[in-house]
Amino acid sequence: MTTPADRRTDPTGGGPAAVPDADDRRAVTGKRRTAFAAWTDEARMPGLLVLLRSLALADPTVCEDFLVLHPGLPDSAFDAARRLHPRLVPRHARSRLDAFRAADYDTVVVLGTGMVVLGSLLPLLTLRTGVAAVPQPGQGGGRTVLDGGLLVVQRQDVTDTLLDALAGGGEDAVDRALTEAGLLEPLGSRYDVPAGRPYDDTPVPGSTVVLHFGADPAPGTPAQEARERYEMDDEAFRAAYCALPGPKHPELLLHCALPFPEGRRAPVDLVRQVAEVHRQQGRYDEAVALLTPAVADRPDLPRCHETLGISLMALSRYEEAEAHLLLATVSPDFAARAYGQLARLAWLLGRGDDAHAYAREGLDADPTDGNCHAWYARTRPAPAPVGEAAPGPAPNGEAAPAPAHEQLAHVALFADGQENAGDKVLPEAVRMCFGPDTGPARWHERSVHRLVDESVLEELNARRGIVVGGGGLFLPDTAPNSNSGWQWNIPDDALARITTPLAVFAVGYNVFDGQRYRRERFAESLRALVGKSAFFGLRNQGSVDRVRELLPEEMRDRVRYQPCPTTVARHLDPALDDRLEDGTDRDDTVLINCAYDRAGLRFGHDYGHFLAETAAAVRAIGARAEVRYAAHMPADEKFVHDLRREHGTALPVEPLYLFSNDRIRELYRRTRLVIGMRGHAGMIPFGCGTPVISLVSHPKLAYFLADIDRPDWGVSVHDRALGARLAERAAHVLDDHPAAVADVHGRQEHLWSVTRANLAELQGLFGLPDHFAERPAPYVPGPRTAEAAPGLHLPDTRTK
Repeated sequence: MTTPADRRTDPTGGGPAAVPDADDRRAVTGKRRTAFAAWTDEARMPGLLVLLRSLALADPTVCEDFLVLHPGLPDSAFDAARRLHPRLVPRHARSRLDAFRAADYDTVVVLGTGMVVLGSLLPLLTLRTGVAAVPQPGQGGGRTVLDGGLLVVQRQDVTDTLLDALAGGGEDAVDRALTEAGLLEPLGSRYDVPAGRPYDDTPVPGSTVVLHFGADPAPGTPAQEARERYEMDDEAFRAAYCALPGPKHPELLLHCALPFPEGRRAPVDLVRQVAEVHRQQGRYDEAVALLTPAVADRPDLPRCHETLGISLMALSRYEEAEAHLLLATVSPDFAARAYGQLARLAWLLGRGDDAHAYAREGLDADPTDGNCHAWYARTRPAPAPVGEAAPGPAPNGEAAPAPAHEQLAHVALFADGQENAGDKVLPEAVRMCFGPDTGPARWHERSVHRLVDESVLEELNARRGIVVGGGGLFLPDTAPNSNSGWQWNIPDDALARITTPLAVFAVGYNVFDGQRYRRERFAESLRALVGKSAFFGLRNQGSVDRVRELLPEEMRDRVRYQPCPTTVARHLDPALDDRLEDGTDRDDTVLINCAYDRAGLRFGHDYGHFLAETAAAVRAIGARAEVRYAAHMPADEKFVHDLRREHGTALPVEPLYLFSNDRIRELYRRTRLVIGMRGHAGMIPFGCGTPVISLVSHPKLAYFLADIDRPDWGVSVHDRALGARLAERAAHVLDDHPAAVADVHGRQEHLWSVTRANLAELQGLFGLPDHFAERPAPYVPGPRTAEAAPGLHLPDTRTK
């Protein structure tokens, strides 16, 4: 939980320090930072407390930084306000107009201590232009901004000229400065409704969002009664917030619910809600500590047992987790979900038959449960062979498995069914780096999520080497475990007893911008992993830098750069080498892809903006080529549904999650341009020689573009002019497609040279031949500009 102590304030106005357990990569992703602000002095402090209470109770899902602008009050003056809000940021200022100078925020909603919030202010956080306010009738028929009225300031539009006009002019200068600058954006009157005379006896309109009181509100009026509802003590406020129905912001819920009152038993449902927040934020031990006493001798609490079981599984306390998940199955409402978790738990432990049985039980409880369907299919026993198999090729045409000591063990995320298409292509691409045989004859496959116990350790050590990767395995909340703190479920003592050469190959640091996780266990495991590895290569320089930050100085040089092998697919498979510069063998299509996992971290308050801007871009690009949608997962198709519903634009869908790897690569090879949000929606087509534009919602996309020295191939999903930029860049690619393809080929050369150097080392480590020594380099046409980096492009020696 983020506490006030976690967000130290800077008395000089620098704002809060970074929360220790939250990643902040806004400079890379372009994600906007938003805040509320209000001016107060000692006399206005009671009004600030009313404002903060009303803000939380009017919309329990909103919790942004709250700037408290003040003339120099002591820090202790804000203790009462801190008890009401977890993200309070006191800041010395001359007036409320200093909110225009809050350069560390992109959008600031300026409120007043005479205001009461009666409805959601979330729509104001989605505004993107100018300075919004409610226009008020002025003298002579003019329009003015209400003195002390609500303002929504977009820092991107605040110029030095505007700041100079506001300086020293007081409230009278606001309307004049905004009007002269052409920045005033009108808001509906419901966002700033005056509560003073002549409206004293008028009921407050039901549509009112912000009720604005003057200096001397009249007692006994409907407006004053609306304000008095928020004049309560801390305990009453906390109870009122926790009792609100529906979803709540996790930080506000923790702030209001904890600590639970001593001497009284907290409601079980509230305990479960708090524990669920801890679980979602990766604080599994805290979730367990809350729920264990709450469910003691209470088998009739299936939701609590489910949350407790999942949290215990994340702590690698598997036996206890199984017991609580079994208790959760007694309720028909939760049985299928619990059985799905039980199937996953049994599979993690190598108990395939149990996993299959649990999945079947889940389908008996709910035949429509998708998770149980997936586990039932994954754990279905293979058909028994008919008769004794003869030596030689396997029945399906694959070579018979080699002896264990001749195989490489491959530890990775192996997608199957309708899972992420990128995670299907990637493991094969990794194996192609070590030779043409990517099947079970030469490779011993081991899912990264399954526990490395004694029998598994013996299997790994029997191989000639272990390759871990690639992919964004340094991620804390995909199949969490306390054995490592990242996706490979290996205890430190098992890692220490690996005796065969170990290579970490093209792994990525995949933490999202704003994602919180506890680094201690991960950092400890990381140090052990780097110490054990004979080769440690990460797939982009951004990941290299982030991981080095977590290592002691003497280990940092062991972390090196190894591009994702999907980005050099043309060099790994000559069949993918497209030698037709004119693009006549390509389809006249543009593919677009979006991602929705952890959508709040990707989009923040900007999803509506993103959807509208991409709709405009799709229409513009559609005038030049057919736009189709490339879905890496079924969940990705949300974009198509939202685009059609909100903007009337329909796109045909290519369900890549149903395609074979060859078909995925062929689709990306034959299109003219890919606009992708998933990492492999950029890297796979790039590796096939296709131009790409990245929709940057995760740092890894910007990291890749930086590695190939083409940051202009990316556009932040938060970019104010996203639609126009996408349309312009797509037109640039389509208008001179041969040059764009040539540029992709040229960018690949550096990635391939790094990969070849690393493979030479790994071939020696594993005792493998060099499978690329005799392969001719793919033809690379000329660069896009005469100033391209020297040495990256091969001359055209072909016969014309």
